[in-house]
Amino acid sequence: MASALLAQARAHRMLLPFLLIMLVLVLVAVFAPLIAPYDPASQNLMARLKAPGFEARGKFYLLGTDEIGRDILSRVIYGARVSLLVAFSSVILSGVVGTLLGVIASTRRGWVETLIMRAADIVLSVPALLLAIISVAIIGPSLTNVVVVLALTRWPRYARVAYGQTLSLSNAAFVRLAQFSGVSRWRIILRHILPNIAGALIVVATLEFGLMVLFEASLSFLGLGVQPPTASWGSMLAVGKNYVAQAWWIATIPGLCLFLLVLSVNVIGDHFRDRIEAGHR
Repeated sequence: MASALLAQARAHRMLLPFLLIMLVLVLVAVFAPLIAPYDPASQNLMARLKAPGFEARGKFYLLGTDEIGRDILSRVIYGARVSLLVAFSSVILSGVVGTLLGVIASTRRGWVETLIMRAADIVLSVPALLLAIISVAIIGPSLTNVVVVLALTRWPRYARVAYGQTLSLSNAAFVRLAQFSGVSRWRIILRHILPNIAGALIVVATLEFGLMVLFEASLSFLGLGVQPPTASWGSMLAVGKNYVAQAWWIATIPGLCLFLLVLSVNVIGDHFRDRIEAGHR
């Protein structure tokens, strides 16, 4: 018992830095207009490609400027807002759609089950990023389109988990008792099934969040995501790759932020998964 408590305390201490990183990035994204020192789209050609710490005409550029003199710090702050907004929105949308379809497939069975699960298999058979690139290229790049496309490419993950978890609960005593008592199907789903599968779905959502951040950055890097002059970490990386030798900070700083965000989300997701698996033992 003592060793288990010590291991749990050690795990919590290791998790704390990543929770703090995630909290800071979320706060930065939410309060971006209050935190950013300058307009992220404001240009100053006289101060282009200046290194971090540059100061001119009363303006101090803590993280330097890009190829047209825009403040890197302000663009990184607003880029965090874009990345988190796309990730949150796509995770919520894909989670709702996938969970609903997975539960319907497991409770209706028959042709409905076959149709939904085969559709999930078809979507999963195509690499998600490739499917997202093709879809955005067809319907056009925009913030809304990116969210919708990412959600529609990732819903099968939730559908499979919800489908399997619901099937495992269909023969549980409390579900059978509710059925014999005349409780409606949707009331059983809302009162008995969803609360018991929520833990597994939260773990999937946490792990998917990091993927959504990477997918958004990838689409923006390719010019298929959020369009200029809106700041995005992916688009900053796309510009920065042309100036790596001359102005390393343009790509390095947003790349570091992207790395820290995805790493923090994955560590938090792994922690939740371990806690849930430990609870089932």
